[in-house]
Amino acid sequence: MKYDLVLVRFGEITIKGRNRNRFETMLLNQIKLALKGMPALEYVRGYARVYIHLNGEKYEPIAERLRDIFGIFTFSPVMKSEHDLQTIRDNSLELIRSLSPSPRTFKVSVKRGWKQYPHDSTEMNHLVGAHVLRNTPDLKVDVRQPDVELKIDIQHENTYIFCEVVKGAGGFPLGMNGKAMLLLSGGIDSPVAGWMAMRKGLKVEAVHFHSYPFTSEQAKDKVVALAKRLAYYGGKINLHLVPFTELQTKLQTQLSQSGQDSLIITLMRRFMLRITEKLAERNGALAIVTGDSLGQVASQTLGSMNVIGRSSSLPLLRPLVMMDKQDIIGFAEKIGTFETSILPFEDCCTLFVPKAPAINPNLKTVEHIEAHLGDELERLIDEAVAGTEMVMLREDGITDSEEQKEDAWF
Repeated sequence: MKYDLVLVRFGEITIKGRNRNRFETMLLNQIKLALKGMPALEYVRGYARVYIHLNGEKYEPIAERLRDIFGIFTFSPVMKSEHDLQTIRDNSLELIRSLSPSPRTFKVSVKRGWKQYPHDSTEMNHLVGAHVLRNTPDLKVDVRQPDVELKIDIQHENTYIFCEVVKGAGGFPLGMNGKAMLLLSGGIDSPVAGWMAMRKGLKVEAVHFHSYPFTSEQAKDKVVALAKRLAYYGGKINLHLVPFTELQTKLQTQLSQSGQDSLIITLMRRFMLRITEKLAERNGALAIVTGDSLGQVASQTLGSMNVIGRSSSLPLLRPLVMMDKQDIIGFAEKIGTFETSILPFEDCCTLFVPKAPAINPNLKTVEHIEAHLGDELERLIDEAVAGTEMVMLREDGITDSEEQKEDAWF
């Protein structure tokens, strides 16, 4: 079937009142960027929608890309028709005949946005439906649960005919709700948390802690691959690679000598948040996103999350906190990160794990240990921040500053 255009419908941004125009403009710009390799496309903005005129471009690759753009509620491949009744009937019949597999039942739903059209919606339902029935003897009408709903949208400029309504990613346009730092490990959870944050309109910059030579180059490559996959949904992403070896080994030595090694995970994660908060201040981010899921591991009990979270003054966003592991895996498979996440390369979070990590750490004890480390702790944190390497990633590779400027979405 040769379609003339794609009708894109917006989601949650339609409730945004006076800010709506800005949000819709942002989403349209993101659609254009995602489809920039198709120069023949033309874009016409309507009320809570965009018409993408194909002008000979193929629909299928466009649909594949539109499914993953945040802020799109649904979209449909559309035939454009003149207002003449017989033309509408003939085009509707052509569309029904092109469907594969052939439907056994259908119904017609006409929306008359142009009120001056000579036939009202109910009348058009019958006029078009009767024509289709006469010319497709094996087809029957079912107004409750049809195999296909033939939709006809009569607007002032044209009539639009379609059957398929494809679900989009939903959410808000990327960057609409500000910027956050994502703690990106090599595991299953954190990339899913990043995707969910992006879906709610957050621009994310990823932060990964590595402990070379205890962690391998393959572990770093794994995280880069995960960040590139997130860049597919966000156009680009900045990945901050934080050297964590000295701080982690210092902490391990200190706690082993004092017999408090059960607290190493708690303290390590508190330091990670403090470093990430400094990176957030440097990069204009207003929150930190983590892949925590309540009760999944020792550091994700309610007691642990309470003690760990108190080390940061920024809001901690935990999109997965009430999700089961199997649900998280399902999301990882859906967004294309699962196969990379399960590659057997350790990150620093799996190093020096005690036999019995604390599941309900005492805040005063933890703060006492940090106070004992004193100025040396601050020095190690500042050195980790200063030694952080940043790479700008797209799905297809590392960008330079000029490419980053060209691909900015907002």
